Amino acid sequence: MTLARYNRLLLLTEGSLGVFTSKTAVSLIRYRREAVVGVVDSTAAGRPIESFIGFGHGIPIVPDVNAAASLAPDALLVGIAPSGGQLPERMRRHVLDAIDAGLAIISGLHFRLREDAELAERARRRGVELWDVRDPGPTTHLAFGRARSMRVKRVLTIGTDCAIGKMVTALELRAAAVRAGLDAAFVATGQTGIMIEGWGTSIDAVVSDFAAGAAESLVARVADRQICFIEGQGSIEHPAYSAVALALLHGTCPDAMIMCHRPGRTHHNEKPDCPVAPIEEQIALNEALVAPLHPARVVGVSLNTAGMNDREAAEHAAELAERTRLVVCDPIRTGPAPLLAAVREALGI
Repeated sequence: MTLARYNRLLLLTEGSLGVFTSKTAVSLIRYRREAVVGVVDSTAAGRPIESFIGFGHGIPIVPDVNAAASLAPDALLVGIAPSGGQLPERMRRHVLDAIDAGLAIISGLHFRLREDAELAERARRRGVELWDVRDPGPTTHLAFGRARSMRVKRVLTIGTDCAIGKMVTALELRAAAVRAGLDAAFVATGQTGIMIEGWGTSIDAVVSDFAAGAAESLVARVADRQICFIEGQGSIEHPAYSAVALALLHGTCPDAMIMCHRPGRTHHNEKPDCPVAPIEEQIALNEALVAPLHPARVVGVSLNTAGMNDREAAEHAAELAERTRLVVCDPIRTGPAPLLAAVREALGI
């Protein structure tokens, strides 16, 4: 099943509309704008969506599913990806209303729609589909470094923290590579990437023994391409999400990496005892961890400067370029060309 069968999406963000707080909805608006008919959020209803996320002009924000009837939606998509991946209680009433209205429900949460007795029974009675995008299905492939022998050049986006732009960076690099005439693929490893691209596996939902193997299998699907840009997950030194980051390093055996970073982010999930390590240390750590299997360097830094003015963004980029001695840019603000140039130089393509 793919998102392509639904082309009139209502995005549910109830109480969470924002660049960092509803990243699934924001990414769908950025990369599947033609399929989005509205946003459901009673706390933001009637206001311009640009005031919350900076783009998306013309997409209405409505207070509830009933108010969206004139938009003729065919599915309600849960537009958030919170820590822990549970469905907030404040959103449940909207999901139930959508089922009653005959809409399919699409969710990328760890919470399984199909395993909730109330939702599943109501959906059965109404004959509507529940799609748990994050459910990887049976996955028992073990990784043994097979990606190293594949023809495709592999570029992995990594990060100093979560929700920092790893998927966006990979998508922007793929688009730039295609424009440059390269046979380039995007490899989706998370629920939002799957919704955008139409295929992939949410690596963080795979049993840990098989997570690297699932990543290896994804690369195998594009093994005959010239280059692929692999969506990173988590952060190698994040106390909660380091496992999925390591699985991607070892499963994909990248030829090059792009470090993604949000200036000013000092602590993981704002926990005082979980500081974000300096970017130089994280670059060195990622390179050291992948080296025993397949040595690879970080060749550039992708900045997330959302909400900053141009001067602030430029100052951060200049500072990090001085500290890391790498190409640094925000692929949304100024374009991904410098990062792609660094990748091509490193890989000789």
